[in-house]
Amino acid sequence: MNIFVDIHTHGKSEFNPYSVRSLQIKEAALFFDAEERRFCSVGIHPWNAEQDNLQDLERFFRYSSDTRWIAIGECGLDKNISTPFATQKSIFEGQISYSESLKKPLIIHCVGYFNELLEIRNKFRPEQLWIVHGFRGKPELAKQLLKTGISLSFGEKRNAASVAVTPIDRLYVETDESLLPVEQFYREIAEIKNCRPENLNAGKKLLHLKNI
Repeated sequence: MNIFVDIHTHGKSEFNPYSVRSLQIKEAALFFDAEERRFCSVGIHPWNAEQDNLQDLERFFRYSSDTRWIAIGECGLDKNISTPFATQKSIFEGQISYSESLKKPLIIHCVGYFNELLEIRNKFRPEQLWIVHGFRGKPELAKQLLKTGISLSFGEKRNAASVAVTPIDRLYVETDESLLPVEQFYREIAEIKNCRPENLNAGKKLLHLKNI
């Protein structure tokens, strides 16, 4: 049985039980109170950095042992919004600390602030996995991120050259807001990597799926 893990989606993905729903604060309460069988990440998006606060996120720590809660995020930095960088950085760094203390990977949204992202990573020297989701950048940037230990996730819009330079064990696949099935992206990315779709198994390891 082939399992195609979708590590980042805003859809409900009813047809893929191996999807990780990206939840913001307001959505997370409903998720944990329901008998959802899918997985999730929970965090404060930089777009919400002025509305939500770290204390709001801390309320969900009581669910930290819930095996459905896979990662912190999405969180990060976005140069295209009006929220001051200092505010974004403060909220992001708080979630880095939560990622380390809860021992959960970090799903990162980064637009235009990659140098700053690398500076922050160097400051924290995290032990937990960092994944930049929806990566569309050039291979030179991909190599720079990979060199520091950051992994990359690719979706519908991607730079094939960046996919090509990303090692299979550091490469994740996502739908984000796309209506297309994640299986299609696995096939397309596998063609670039000259491998079988089922060989792209980093997502399975993220969900701790064994012998599947």
